[in-house]
Amino acid sequence: MSKVAKATLGLMIVTMLSKILGFTRELALTYTYGAGTISDIYITTLSIPTILFASIGSALGTTFIPLFYEVEKLDGDKKSLEFSNNVFNIVTILSIIMAILGFIFAGPLVKVFAINFTGEKLLLAIKFTRIMIFGVVFIGLSQVMTSWLQIKGNFTVPGMIGFPYNILIIVGIIISSKGDLYIMPILTLLAILCQFLFQFPFAIKTGYKYKPYINIKDKYIKRMLALVVPVFIGASVNQINAIVDRTLASTLGDGFITILNSANRLNGFVLGLFIVTISTVIYPTLSKLSNENNKEKFAKSVSKSVNSVILMVMPISVGAIVLAEPVVKIVFQRGAFDAQATKMTAIALACYSIGMVGFGLREILNKVFYSLQDTKTPMINGAMAVGVNILLSIILIKFLGHAGLAIATSISAIVCIVLLFISLKKKIGYFGQDYITKTIIKSLVASIFMGVITFIFYKFLVGLLGLGFIKEALALFSSIAIGAIVYIALIIKFNIEEVSTIIDMFKSRITSK
Repeated sequence: MSKVAKATLGLMIVTMLSKILGFTRELALTYTYGAGTISDIYITTLSIPTILFASIGSALGTTFIPLFYEVEKLDGDKKSLEFSNNVFNIVTILSIIMAILGFIFAGPLVKVFAINFTGEKLLLAIKFTRIMIFGVVFIGLSQVMTSWLQIKGNFTVPGMIGFPYNILIIVGIIISSKGDLYIMPILTLLAILCQFLFQFPFAIKTGYKYKPYINIKDKYIKRMLALVVPVFIGASVNQINAIVDRTLASTLGDGFITILNSANRLNGFVLGLFIVTISTVIYPTLSKLSNENNKEKFAKSVSKSVNSVILMVMPISVGAIVLAEPVVKIVFQRGAFDAQATKMTAIALACYSIGMVGFGLREILNKVFYSLQDTKTPMINGAMAVGVNILLSIILIKFLGHAGLAIATSISAIVCIVLLFISLKKKIGYFGQDYITKTIIKSLVASIFMGVITFIFYKFLVGLLGLGFIKEALALFSSIAIGAIVYIALIIKFNIEEVSTIIDMFKSRITSK
């Protein structure tokens, strides 16, 4: 089995465990505080440092990897380490400045993210923000360490940073429920710090040596700065869409931010498990092939990555639409999260799931352009998609409420990938468009057929077994298993090339143990 396949499967397993723990965190929050004021405040204030620096951190990591390879190739290991320390220290200074500004202007920041917060709700959100805003420092440094480890071929450790992060937040939620709400943001800040501390020793083991070196005139830093702004804008699409959704959701009343967040978490599980895993592992490979000007292998890697995403995400998208309510009920409905919250979250999940393939392909296609050191194309297409989302959100919320926000986000993702495919064709010509089109059609047909069978089988089992958590869970998971079997049988029958690749990857992993 190839190193890429091993890394992909290894990271997928670690990511799955991390995402399960992340779900436990969401369950702890919704069980303790339900879809109400406190959960809305916490989700909003946690998203402020995450969104403020996640996009910048992602942009830094994205531009850092191809430039590192170039520095290493042209100037050797010593210069590449110097470049890494330069980036690390510049990020530290900039993020500290950003944290201080965020602390000072916490009030306006909260109003941007939740325009309808007023009175005690606003004051508590400001206090939470002033505690958690210093997380931007550690988010940035963690991203630099993640990029370093990925360059060195270590994808597992960055995939594991969710373990200490989620555990500390869960502890914070539980303790805060005993009376002191401020324990929650304090332990969340500590959780963000632990993401960096967890990776740092492993970076040292792979050759990283810290030095207090800064040179803003370095030619590679100048190039990085020129690349990072458009990457930041392109990488901000998800974050800006989240801001739009949460800001408009705050006008609908208490609980709607939590409802949309819960639905997004279910979608995010899929994106984190499959899409982010594939894009994370394939990006250094694409960057290296681009530097080597290996056009044939580059195009083949692109088509294989795109087809793999389509094959894995399309059936989950259809399945999430037909089984939205039972999934949300089994996962979230307990404690303060009631049946009404389940119904509203299920609607949002189904609407977000329409664009699930779009969300996934956008992540992959952006990385394709970044590996070519083209940061402007994703920026322009991303900006257009954001414009579509804002316009549709404002229109659809009037008629469909929170469902309109989710539908607008899905449509904008689909528009974005269509634009990216058109741009990629103009840039590199052939990248396996015919194979991708065939895979989309075959996967969609198999997924729809699977969705119908799954829904019918679920209704039959619920009628046979009756209601109750264990009975409904058994019906749900049995239906999902039947659906998976039907889908796998169909795509094997359709003779899609990537299917055998994925099967071989799993077989090789098992036999290698």
